Amino acid sequence: MSRPHSGKLHAGLGFRIRTDIARVPMVLMERFREFDVPDISDVLNGLYAVDFSITRQTMEEETLCGAACTVRVFPGDNLMVHKALDVAQPGDVIVVDAGGDRSANAVLGDRICAKAKVRKIAGFVIDGLVRDLPGIDQLGVPVFARATTTMGPSHRGPGEINYPVCCGGKVVHPGDVIVADSSGIVVIPNENAEEVLERAATRHAAEKEYLASLQAGEFSNDWVDDVLKLGGCLVDDRSLEEQEEDASKRTA
Repeated sequence: MSRPHSGKLHAGLGFRIRTDIARVPMVLMERFREFDVPDISDVLNGLYAVDFSITRQTMEEETLCGAACTVRVFPGDNLMVHKALDVAQPGDVIVVDAGGDRSANAVLGDRICAKAKVRKIAGFVIDGLVRDLPGIDQLGVPVFARATTTMGPSHRGPGEINYPVCCGGKVVHPGDVIVADSSGIVVIPNENAEEVLERAATRHAAEKEYLASLQAGEFSNDWVDDVLKLGGCLVDDRSLEEQEEDASKRTA
């Protein structure tokens, strides 16, 4: 009896691999480590932060930063994650779109991470599940994911490598800059990396000056009053005695 057509894999859309992508020069990439993820998110106007449900699962505390090698998998299948180890370059972050499904199997475990360490992959960001965390922690490979499970993956496909994916509600293109720390994850479009670095550096200098003023007790909240006034907020600045006297008159 022949196999149903619904189970047949078709080459092309949904089952394809791109081996060469544009990456930000490493000298620029390393500069992103100078800034905390929330500060980078701010200069991106808060629109490029990955869903907060995708968090660091490993003990490694160093900032994860690298070019995105993007992978789209069928939920619970990691054939293309294995293949990504042959496609990604040292320093890349493998970003896996597993559909964010918490009911599926893991798409990453300690075996893949062991291979990734040999290939000098920077780490993983998984919109899905992982497993084998004790073994991954021993390897020191940073992994961000939605949660953990005991259930292992299948290895049948289909999937894609180095085509646009969705990770935590954000579109990630191959070669985009991924920066992740304990605060969260941001995606910086490849073509805007230098501009974002300039913004982040300017903000960092201003924040440093502002914090120094705070520590010296030199600050004003006048801007808050301006916003309240503009919004028409009612401010009762009478003394407590005046308020009590007015209340007594109203109840007399």
